Amino acid sequence: MIRLRLKDPRVGMLTVTWVEVAADYAHAKIFVSSLLGEQSLSQSLEGLREAAGFLRRELGKGLKLRTVPQLHFAADESIERGVRMGALIDGAIAADAELIKSSAGEEIPSTAETFDIRAIPGVRS
Repeated sequence: MIRLRLKDPRVGMLTVTWVEVAADYAHAKIFVSSLLGEQSLSQSLEGLREAAGFLRRELGKGLKLRTVPQLHFAADESIERGVRMGALIDGAIAADAELIKSSAGEEIPSTAETFDIRAIPGVRS
């Protein structure tokens, strides 16, 4: 609905990453992210917040609910947080490998060769 019906030019390329709906359906918090950067995301959020009434009305036309939730939009920062955590982990692994290499004087295989992500429970490749 955001992509097809909303005509606000501020709302750019967004991904809806998560929706939390209250138990009584009175409120829905919609988390969005953008690959175009922080400025694009803030402009998109501004446009979405102004269009919340329109989106709620359109949603009500398609839902068979007694109460149509009020829509609240928020930035989802989990993707950026995940990228930062991945970079920190990669940096720590590289630092450990350098430390071991310098103390032992031998070549250490890369993490891609020694670590199989499929070994983590719940992770599918």
